[in-house]
Amino acid sequence: MIFERILPLLAFTAAIGIFFGYINPTWTVTIAATKAAIISDEQALTAASTYMARQNLLASARDAMNPADLERLSVFLPDSVDNVGLILDLTALASRSGLSLSNIDVTKNSIASSDDPLISGALPTTRTNLTGSIDLSISAVGTYGALQAFLTEVEKSTRLLDVQDIDVKGSDTGVYNYKMKLRIFWLR
Repeated sequence: MIFERILPLLAFTAAIGIFFGYINPTWTVTIAATKAAIISDEQALTAASTYMARQNLLASARDAMNPADLERLSVFLPDSVDNVGLILDLTALASRSGLSLSNIDVTKNSIASSDDPLISGALPTTRTNLTGSIDLSISAVGTYGALQAFLTEVEKSTRLLDVQDIDVKGSDTGVYNYKMKLRIFWLR
């Protein structure tokens, strides 16, 4: 008779001990953490699906563009500086206009930030600005008409060039010395 009353009480006490000793800690720590990880993974999967849909939409829009227009855009705002190509283009522009280039130097521009890898040598830490720029200092000799023709050619150039500054040194012969500062741009 004593066992009939004690046995259910011991079973109930054992059940409470198992619940608080094993089931509750397992549920609150392991299972809850697993549920949170599953929810986080589902959110990441949803974001990845949204990203892939947007990427496919942009890729189809790019494929629908005229390849000649894409080529012109890549010349207008290239993926890199391409110093040699730029110097050849400027030399060709100058020779067509009758201006003689005597010196081309790359200078640090005033808007370059410390996370510009071309200037600081470090990798960029943020991607706030998608374009990079660098200044070129150009020395040239020629007539005023040749300078006007050169600037017109720069304006019509397929490459994005911004004339920042022009210094003119006078001459009695009609041939002037010019110092120009041009800013070029590219995609990062």
